[in-house]
Amino acid sequence: MKLQEIKNIDIAGKKIFIRCDFNVPMDEYHNITDDRRIRSALNTIRYCIDNDCSVILASHFGRPKEAFEEKYSLKPIAKRLHTLLKQEIKMAKNIVEPDTLEIAKNLQAGEILLLENLRYNEGETKNDEEFASKLASMADVYINDAFGVSHRAHASVEGITKYFDMKHKAAGFLLAKEIKFFHHIVHNPKRPFVSIVGGSKVSGKLEALHNLVPKVDKILIGGGMAFTFLKALGLEVGKSLVEEHLIPEATKIMEEAKALGVKLYLPVDVVAAEAFDAEAIAKLVTTQEIPKNWMGLDIGPATAQMFKLALNDANTILWNGPMGVYEMDKFAKGSTRVSHAVAQSFATTVVGGGDTADLVRITGDEDEMTFISTGGGASLELIEGKVLPGVKALVLED
Repeated sequence: MKLQEIKNIDIAGKKIFIRCDFNVPMDEYHNITDDRRIRSALNTIRYCIDNDCSVILASHFGRPKEAFEEKYSLKPIAKRLHTLLKQEIKMAKNIVEPDTLEIAKNLQAGEILLLENLRYNEGETKNDEEFASKLASMADVYINDAFGVSHRAHASVEGITKYFDMKHKAAGFLLAKEIKFFHHIVHNPKRPFVSIVGGSKVSGKLEALHNLVPKVDKILIGGGMAFTFLKALGLEVGKSLVEEHLIPEATKIMEEAKALGVKLYLPVDVVAAEAFDAEAIAKLVTTQEIPKNWMGLDIGPATAQMFKLALNDANTILWNGPMGVYEMDKFAKGSTRVSHAVAQSFATTVVGGGDTADLVRITGDEDEMTFISTGGGASLELIEGKVLPGVKALVLED
């Protein structure tokens, strides 16, 4: 798959529309608690400024239910961009109203305009043609640098691309890097290739698991999704999270792994609790002895040690999904142990975005990972072998 990249098109002096992913975590006072996604976009923004471009930045933030909910405003993003880029950021009051279109039209070389939250306009998520057309009308060139939303067919991601030919649309540096990394990891990994899959549900990762089994040498399964597999093996899992309708699929995945000689590891012990509650009484049990009315909320130390040993000879590690309810200290130890084991490995380590990226930041292992993706859902769809809607329009014909 050959992508049209920003470095291969002529952008000098042009007006550039960059779709970014500034959907960053904030506290209750609207302070940004992790600006990694903003910093990840700086290379593309600076490259455009260095080429005497005027730049229009666009992003969604959260899921506003109505237009202009103040808590979903991108004003804090504009402030952080100002700090990081050390230049003025013009902040639009809206997205495609006449006053904003006028500011965009008069934008001078080197100036940056940040549009308000794209999801304030319902046309964004509906991939509305008229909304996409108005966004496109602001610029000469469209750049997608928002890997985290490239799996969504939204107006600013997919619809807008129809208004630019291949010489006037491209992937930004971040998007190109993410696509290349995952493509290489999934199609040409250095072996042994080990995948760690966690998170709460099997359903969200089913296709990824089916696609990974023929490609990897080992799969380590943790998190809530492990209990569907344990139940498929006939174990009592108490009130742990189980997707009953997917038990046959879990069995199929285990049988497929066995037939292909892929080693599949499941937890041997868990931290179980009486309730899904940070204050609940918890105890360590083997997976053979989960009490009937209790639920497993983290992998135990024996499982973490087993996973660590399984990672010892890995040359490539792909990790998507935590090992337990890491947001609660009591149930975060398993995820933390696995994070440290991955960080200490000599392998190429790729962390799928979302919760896993958040987890390695909390554990302090962020700098030890080879690559941390900015998109959880998007990285999963790449692993599933799908072409993302936001990327499809940027692929060059062979």
